[in-house]
Amino acid sequence: MAQKQEIFTLMGGKVRIFRACYNPTSDAVWLAAYLPHNVKTVLDAGIGTGGAGLCAIAHNEKIQLTGIDISEKMLAECAKNAELNHRNIELINTDITTWRTARTFDAVITNPPYFRGTPAKHNAHHNADLTTWTRKCIARVRPHGYFCIIVSADRLDEIITQTRQHCGDITIIPLFGAKKTAERVLLRARVGSRGGAVLYRGFSMNYDPVLRDGLTIDECLANL
Repeated sequence: MAQKQEIFTLMGGKVRIFRACYNPTSDAVWLAAYLPHNVKTVLDAGIGTGGAGLCAIAHNEKIQLTGIDISEKMLAECAKNAELNHRNIELINTDITTWRTARTFDAVITNPPYFRGTPAKHNAHHNADLTTWTRKCIARVRPHGYFCIIVSADRLDEIITQTRQHCGDITIIPLFGAKKTAERVLLRARVGSRGGAVLYRGFSMNYDPVLRDGLTIDECLANL
């Protein structure tokens, strides 16, 4: 049996990742691609091994990225990946749902633990209280800053209910795999805004302009 390579890439090679207990998936690339280009300070809540955050910096090298995670092991892997990509990331070992801080950011991105069921060995992506998670993430966004999230489609209602209380200008993009229904959903909202919601027609989860060519979603929408 052929041995897997120690390092794999995202965004057509723009981001390099060491194989570890948890390897970022296309969710990380999609989330990073939805981040507005005009932000400077970004919090990645539940940064894991750094996939989304490193993709975000690949889109915009001026970003000052802070990543938090409850797993010291994940943060250690994230630090290695940041060094591999010659990036600087502030890493904090804490839980977004209990973090006591007054800090706010231009944007908060998150790929939360949305799956239900028995936790995997890496203890990621399972059984989170998404209502609390979403509320705490939004609390870390400065006024008129952005909240960006990717979740499985069956949990979108929990996100919208909480987001609508604090945000406007909500844009929603479904992502489709082999099923007739959306498998993932991207949501972006602006804290303190009163603008309405927009639902786009969505993309294939294997859409190469985002996953391989490294385009942002805003760039892709502008060309549709």
